[in-house]
Amino acid sequence: MSNTFAQLVVDINRTAQQFASSIVIKTDQRSIDAKSILGLTYSVLSSKTFELEIHGEDEEEAKKEMVKVFHHYNVSVKVNE
Repeated sequence: MSNTFAQLVVDINRTAQQFASSIVIKTDQRSIDAKSILGLTYSVLSSKTFELEIHGEDEEEAKKEMVKVFHHYNVSVKVNE
């Protein structure tokens, strides 16, 4: 596991933890709670596509911040409307 990959997983998890909203990452094969570091590690490592499903009281801010994390690591991500 590269340092960049490990940092991406940590940053996704840390950012998700800041919000009350439900943040789910849909990958090639599964849906993972972004607040679960164990689930993230496996899913991010084995996936090529990512889609965020974010719902809750602070979802708009959560969407902005989560997209920033993915883009910081040059990882493409789609976000629910």
